[in-house]
Amino acid sequence: MPKVNVNPSTQMEPMQVHKLTKWQMLKRDKWIYFLLLPGLIWFIVFKYVPMWGTLIAFQNYSPFLGFWGSEWVGFTHFERLFQNPDFYRILRNTLILALYETIFVFPAPIILALMLNEIRFNPYKRTIQTLVYLPNFLSWVIVASLTYVFFTTSGGIVNVIVENITGNTIFFLGDPEWFRTMIVGQQIWKNAGFGTIIFLAALANVSKEQYEAAIVDGAGRFRRMWHVTLPAIRHVIVILLILNMGNFLDQGFQQIYLMTNSLNRSVADVFDVYIYFSGITQGAFSHSTAVGLFKGVVGIVLILTTRYIAKKLKQETLF
Repeated sequence: MPKVNVNPSTQMEPMQVHKLTKWQMLKRDKWIYFLLLPGLIWFIVFKYVPMWGTLIAFQNYSPFLGFWGSEWVGFTHFERLFQNPDFYRILRNTLILALYETIFVFPAPIILALMLNEIRFNPYKRTIQTLVYLPNFLSWVIVASLTYVFFTTSGGIVNVIVENITGNTIFFLGDPEWFRTMIVGQQIWKNAGFGTIIFLAALANVSKEQYEAAIVDGAGRFRRMWHVTLPAIRHVIVILLILNMGNFLDQGFQQIYLMTNSLNRSVADVFDVYIYFSGITQGAFSHSTAVGLFKGVVGIVLILTTRYIAKKLKQETLF
């Protein structure tokens, strides 16, 4: 074959082509990136800049002396946290609630979305979806008030029914054995509807041809759900699970605080409530910041661990 001479000046390094392509893509989509700017600025200002304040976890911070005038004490507050006789009780309460939420609260919107997806009468489906989504707009104060109305011992609707059937009442709001059940039930009732929207959006992308092929093969409704629907939304489930692991130790201060009383405090003390009482009511800003930093580190470790396991199982992840 004849040798073809190529002018070296017309050649372009692969890296240069890559850079040029990236620049062209940025220039082409510049208005989309411009629309992202407000959210990006908000995230930097309110999420990343305040992270500077976590350094007071290594100080005896005083508002009168300021950040630069306060004494640096290293890991003293972390040692104080781990040596606190109440630490392991608070850790146990937090972990138990977190496990309950992972086992019962996280799958609730998945199950609800699968059930709604099987409804073929659209007006009825939209009505049910609206009803389960409405509690998401209620504050925890209203949720706690409704819980009191329904479950209080004196005149609560649920206890009236229980008393008519059994002749006795159940101390739902004060019995420590019922506290975690009430917390998990409230979270399912309030948050399941919002999570259902995400999974219904994922279910809308499932190919109809797969369902038709499964029907031809003789698969019933349950088998179609197990072998077609669930695998189609598996990547969404894995991604949301990874994100939830970052908030594993976050139990929500408002809900726990509103449901806590002197009778159930032994199981209601979690890190969020502990941070409030130590940081706000007692003014131990550095100590409460150390507790928050401890929670953040645990969240990062759990996210990375869950991502690693998902990668090993050949599942799609965020990064």
